[in-house]
Amino acid sequence: MALDLLLFGPPGAGKGTQAAAVARAAGVPHVATGDMFRGHLSQSSELGMQAKAYMDRGALVPDTITISMLSERLTGSDAEAGVLLDGFPRTIGQAEALDGMLGERGRQVAALLSIEVPAEELVRRVSGRLVCRDCGKTFHALEAPPRVAGVCDDCGGEVMRRVDDSEETVRARYAVFREQTEPVLAYYREFGTPIVTVDGARDRAVVEADLLAAISNLSPGPA
Repeated sequence: MALDLLLFGPPGAGKGTQAAAVARAAGVPHVATGDMFRGHLSQSSELGMQAKAYMDRGALVPDTITISMLSERLTGSDAEAGVLLDGFPRTIGQAEALDGMLGERGRQVAALLSIEVPAEELVRRVSGRLVCRDCGKTFHALEAPPRVAGVCDDCGGEVMRRVDDSEETVRARYAVFREQTEPVLAYYREFGTPIVTVDGARDRAVVEADLLAAISNLSPGPA
C-alpha cells in the first residue's frame, strides 16, 4: 500500500521547512521539483539539458519536462511506498498528469496537506529568507538562521538572500498561486481526496505537530 501525499501552500508558507519531518513520519521520500531540477542539471542528463535550455533564457520549463522527471523519480525503489510531493502539481493540468502517473501504478493521492498563510505574513517571512546556493536548504535570518553565518548546516554551501525575495515579487507570486495553483485544492476536493488544512502562520513547531498528527491518521491508498 502506497502513501502518496501532496504538500500544498503558497510560496513562503514553510513547505520546505516542514517537508523533512512530514516525509520521515510518513515513511516516504520528500520529492521537491527544485531538487529534481538541480539533480538533473548536476548530472547533465538529457532532461536536465532540455530544462537548462529554457532556464538559460529565463523561460518557464514546460510541463512535459517536469512531468518526465517526476515520472522517472517515481520509478525509484524508495518511492514504491509513496512520496511526499512538494511544488507539484502547480496547475490542474499537472494534477491530471500526476493522477495519470499514479494511476498507472495502481496508486492515487492519499491526502493533500495544505499550509495556509496570509499574504502579509508571507511578505514578512520572505524578507528574511536565506537559501543555500548549493543544496537549496532554506533558513530565516531571524527565526531559523544557519549555525554559522553564511554557511549551510547540511552541505557547507554558501547561504545567501535571493535577489527576487522582494515584497513586490512575493505579492506577485502569491497572486499567481491564487490564480493558477489554488484551484488544485478544489480539484482534489471534488474527487473526495482528504484535505488537511493547517494554519501555517503559527510557530513552526506547532505547525509541524499538527501535520504529524494528521499523518498519523492517514491510511495508505491503493498499491
